[in-house]
Amino acid sequence: MSERWLSVEEIAIHLGVSKDTIYAWREKKGLPAHRIGRLWKFKAKEVDD
Repeated sequence: MSERWLSVEEIAIHLGVSKDTIYAWREKKGLPAHRIGRLWKFKAKEVDD
């Protein structure tokens, strides 16, 4: 079964940080994210690696 996509809110909870931190990490540190329409989606395994 394939891993589901997580929203910004869900990945923030998974990592224990705020949504603003997720956006900053995505922009400055290259946090792996995929843009789907207007939304950013994440795979927990990609982020954890």
